[in-house]
Amino acid sequence: MQDTIEADAGAAPTFFRTRDLRGRGWRTRDLSTAVETGHLTRLRPGAYCAVDTPPDCVAAGRTRGRLACISELRRLGVFVLDHSTRHIHIEPEAARLRASAPTRIHRDKLIRTPHPRALSVETLDALRQSVLCQNPRAAIATLDSALHLGVIPHDDLDELFAALPRRHRRLRRLLDSRAESGAESLMRLILRTIGCRFDVQVSIDGVGRVDFLIDGWLIVECDSAAFHSSWEDQKRDRRRDQAAAARGFATYRPIAEDIMWHPDVVRAAVTGLLAAHSRR
Repeated sequence: MQDTIEADAGAAPTFFRTRDLRGRGWRTRDLSTAVETGHLTRLRPGAYCAVDTPPDCVAAGRTRGRLACISELRRLGVFVLDHSTRHIHIEPEAARLRASAPTRIHRDKLIRTPHPRALSVETLDALRQSVLCQNPRAAIATLDSALHLGVIPHDDLDELFAALPRRHRRLRRLLDSRAESGAESLMRLILRTIGCRFDVQVSIDGVGRVDFLIDGWLIVECDSAAFHSSWEDQKRDRRRDQAAAARGFATYRPIAEDIMWHPDVVRAAVTGLLAAHSRR
C-alpha cells in the first residue's frame, strides 16, 4: 500500500477511481486489503473514498449521485428545520434510480458544475434546492444561517435568487444574517406576524446582549439545549433575568422546540404578554 487516503479537512468530499489510485502506486491487492481492513471505503465498482468520508456522502456516492439540498447544508453546519430525509442529486440524463426511503432524489439542472469526483453539489445549488424543498419560514432560517456562517457571501444572493422562481424572490427582504440560530430566525418571523415593534441583538447595560427587545420592555430569549441545559447555564440565565427585572424589563424564554414546531403557542404567549401590558 503506497499511502493513506484521508478526506481533506474543510474540503468537499470526493471519491477516487481505480485508475487514480493505481497512478499513485496502489496495486489491485492493495485496494482489496485496504477495504478489508477498514482503511478505504468502496463506493461501487471502480470507485473508492476515504474512510472518514461523511456517511451521507458515501450513500450518495453509492447511487452515483451527490449529496444535495438540505442534507449537504446540514453537513456544512447550516441550520435546516427537518433533516429526516436524505437528499441526493442525480444527473438528469442518468438512469432512473430506485431510492430507498427516506431519500429524495433531485434531477434538476445545476447552476454550478461540481468537480467530476465531488460527492456533493456546490453550496449555491444546495441553497437553491433548499428554498424549493422547504416551506418559506424554514427556507428563510436556512438562508439566514448560511449568511451568518459565511457559507454563502452576500454577493452571491443575486445569483441565487435569479435562479429561483419569481414567487420565491420576496423571501430576500426577510433575511437577516444577524440571527445566530435557526430558532432566532423563526422567532423573528413569529414577531413579524404579530406586528409588534422589536429590535434584534440588543445590548442592555447590566444585562448583556439579548435576542429580541419588544416595544422597549419585553425581552425574548430563544433557549436551546445546546446552551441552556446545565444547571450552571440556568443559573446564569435566571440571574440575567433578575438583572433585567431590576431595570424594568420582563423576560420570556420560549424553548427552541416550540419556536420550531409550535409557533402558534409561542405567538399566543407573546400576544398575551403584550395585551396584558397594554391594559395596565
